Amino acid sequence: MSSQHKQDRRATDQLKLQTGLGLAGQLLLLGVLWGVTGLGPVGWVVGAACGVTVGALLLRSGAPALGPADLVTLSRAGLAGGTAALVADQGTDASLVVVAVVATVALVLDAVDGLVARRTGTASPLGARFDMEVDAFLILVLSAFVGLFVGMWVLAIGAIRYAFVAGQWMLPWLRGPLPPSRARKTVAAVQGIALVVAGSGLVPGPVAVFVAGGALSALVWSFGRDISWLWHVRTLPVIAEGALDFAVVPRSGSSPATGGQRG
Repeated sequence: MSSQHKQDRRATDQLKLQTGLGLAGQLLLLGVLWGVTGLGPVGWVVGAACGVTVGALLLRSGAPALGPADLVTLSRAGLAGGTAALVADQGTDASLVVVAVVATVALVLDAVDGLVARRTGTASPLGARFDMEVDAFLILVLSAFVGLFVGMWVLAIGAIRYAFVAGQWMLPWLRGPLPPSRARKTVAAVQGIALVVAGSGLVPGPVAVFVAGGALSALVWSFGRDISWLWHVRTLPVIAEGALDFAVVPRSGSSPATGGQRG
């Protein structure tokens, strides 16, 4: 057996170990939520399914192993899975405090994985995509939760990113790269914060509606601006010739859905 093959085998084993630990962490979190909130069978199934899905997708990614920043993102994925378990199992009866705490920790770690990636020089296309998908899923879950109290129109906050991805399959010009934008990053970061505030029970109903509505308005503006830009540059050679190279997620990890690159 060649040394290169042995090295690849060790790397593959490392990824299996990391994803296994991620699944174990997911189940541990579900156990904690069961002890604190009485998480039921539906929550266990949803949470475990989230953990298994994340692990399976990472194993299929072709990556030899997860870097330090990716491990932080893996922790965030577990917290997002825990949030989904609570919402699916208990709906409006879910503890607002517990949902808010779990989601807030996940949002805080969103800044941590970017910092770790920069400090360790381990940023990668896989890490950017992983970070983006965890962000999008958490926002979708939170928007569904807040929608139970405020109105299901809030679900648009989480669904708009997936609608954009679907649009990319039908309209190649939407696959073009986007220029860096501080406004896009700010709008993306505000979504999670606004949803946690709106669903925390700490603000009156009308205020929750205002906060969620403001977040949705900002998101629609951000997507609209980026779609307009992509439309106007769709005939440029760099877009026309390179559109397929950016399928679904641009090389830089930029997306109007998540605000751009990791961190």
